[in-house]
Amino acid sequence: MDHDASVTKTAPAPDAVGADRVPERMRGRRRALIWTLIVLASLIGLASILTTWVHRQMLDNQSWKDASARVIENPQVQNALSVYLVNQLYDNVDVASGLQQRLPNNLKPLAPSVAAALRQPATDGVKRLLDAPRVQQLWINASAAAHEKLVNVLENKTGHGISTGNGVVTLNLSELVTEIGTQLGLPASALAKIPPNTGVITVMRSDQLSAAQTAVQGVRVLSTGLLVLVLGLFALAIYLARGERRQTLRNIGFAFVLVGLTVLVVRRVAGNVAVDALTAPQGEPAGRQAWLIGSEILSQIGWATILYGAIAVAGSVFAGPTAAATGLRRRVAPVLNERPGIAWAAVGTVFLLLVLWGGTHALRTWWGILLLGAVIAIGVVALRHQTAREFPGGELGGAATDEVAPA
Repeated sequence: MDHDASVTKTAPAPDAVGADRVPERMRGRRRALIWTLIVLASLIGLASILTTWVHRQMLDNQSWKDASARVIENPQVQNALSVYLVNQLYDNVDVASGLQQRLPNNLKPLAPSVAAALRQPATDGVKRLLDAPRVQQLWINASAAAHEKLVNVLENKTGHGISTGNGVVTLNLSELVTEIGTQLGLPASALAKIPPNTGVITVMRSDQLSAAQTAVQGVRVLSTGLLVLVLGLFALAIYLARGERRQTLRNIGFAFVLVGLTVLVVRRVAGNVAVDALTAPQGEPAGRQAWLIGSEILSQIGWATILYGAIAVAGSVFAGPTAAATGLRRRVAPVLNERPGIAWAAVGTVFLLLVLWGGTHALRTWWGILLLGAVIAIGVVALRHQTAREFPGGELGGAATDEVAPA
């Protein structure tokens, strides 16, 4: 009888073997599904970051003003802009004739030579002029006006004098050109003859506006919708990963880091391509600086994504089976298990300090604060459950270490 029982234990029936294999196949399929969700969420997350950047940087007038102020303060941009403005003045105003009116009769024949000689000093003078707050404000106002007009058109708002059929969006720097002429001593009669389109830069033509309107309408919807979808897919992956939720959280953290790094690389590569395609060789340094300033919010989102991913990875490692992590959990177990009020107060204090710091955009919005607070609270609850299982009653003994699940 004992022999039969021994045989039964060592040689399971075929049905029993099949029953053991079915869960293995189920776990494999579930794991593949979880990885599919993580990869899909990461790809959608990359698109979400790009649409969020467009929404926060390109469509927000205050962000545009802030970027314009930084652009005009950049030395390389000032160099390029000073050359452009002086060229516009000389191309559209008879500088020699204007100077001739100011010179004494015996020096009037020298006016053409003086005008030519003044070109480089005028460029240098414009560089210094662009450091003046009043002149910089002219640039900011012109840039903000062009941006507001562009956004009004892209959002298909009426009553702004522009439509997709017959309009263009321009950056009007004519006031700066007039200011330079005044500083050079040109008479008002000469400056009055400046053509209306002097210093006017076309931002977008009418044949481009319709497609841009469609894109902006999509950005308005996708910037929020994609983020919700990404978070939902990650949450579903964690929910389905019963028995491997810590490892899944770790993988999601690594996915965040990878997406953040991809954003930083895309920013650099896209900037190089755009600058090479849209600027002349002599204007590349200024164009590159303008791109870096204009895409700084994209960089901030990328670094914030990396930070969140690193925190998720660190949290999963802290909950893992390594000796160091188990030792740390053993130290905090008495507080978590026996004095939860102290634990919650400590976590709440750290969270409030993070909100006061406001180092990422999410920490400066109500929904971001609520979302991060909820994630942190869930993490603390999960950690308390884990330490309660591993070290019941806050015991510091080592026997519970044997119960830690392998990675």
